[in-house]
Amino acid sequence: MLTSVLRGLAAASLAVLPLTFPAPAHAAETLPLVEAVTRLPVDTESRDGYDRDAFRHWNTGDNPDDGCNTRAEVLLAEAVEPPTVGPGCRLSGGRWFSYYDQVWVPSASGLDIDHMVPLAESWDSGASAWTAQRREAYANDQGADASLVAVTARSNRSKADQDPAQWLPPDVGVHCRYVAEWVATKLRWSLTADETEVAALREVAAGCPDQSVTYEPAA
Repeated sequence: MLTSVLRGLAAASLAVLPLTFPAPAHAAETLPLVEAVTRLPVDTESRDGYDRDAFRHWNTGDNPDDGCNTRAEVLLAEAVEPPTVGPGCRLSGGRWFSYYDQVWVPSASGLDIDHMVPLAESWDSGASAWTAQRREAYANDQGADASLVAVTARSNRSKADQDPAQWLPPDVGVHCRYVAEWVATKLRWSLTADETEVAALREVAAGCPDQSVTYEPAA
């Protein structure tokens, strides 16, 4: 009888304890580029209501204590030759390689940080329905190497907010990589693609049999 009572009390106490099980981790997935393109949900796009200011950037970055914003942290992460970091996270010296146009850049001031999938394109593809916090997380995403890319200002501004049906890097030799990183970013953030975009992605992917895509869904 005593054993039954004790078991009942134990069960009751467990019932009122808060559940603190950790959320399941988002596992990274790697698959061929051709297959990755088929994973993109196809939908029409709309830019209604778009405002670049709806995406807060650059914020204090992954390390709020380092005095550098997201832009500077990406520059530091991608530098081939590290720059000197001065007061206020002022970068001097250093060397970077802009893979879009295969150009070496000797100064941080000559670089833009490109959103692989531009903010306007992300809005068209699903971000219009996100919270302000999620849009900020997207605009400052350093959780995947492909999300933010240091490239020449010239190449970034040539790309503007165009998708791969409208723009690809001027260096043909990097098209496989570029399209793989575009698809990885869209899959990471569960963004859609329109039919014209998907057709362009398929065309490039068909010529990239050895190209894989690795992505991890954003939290």
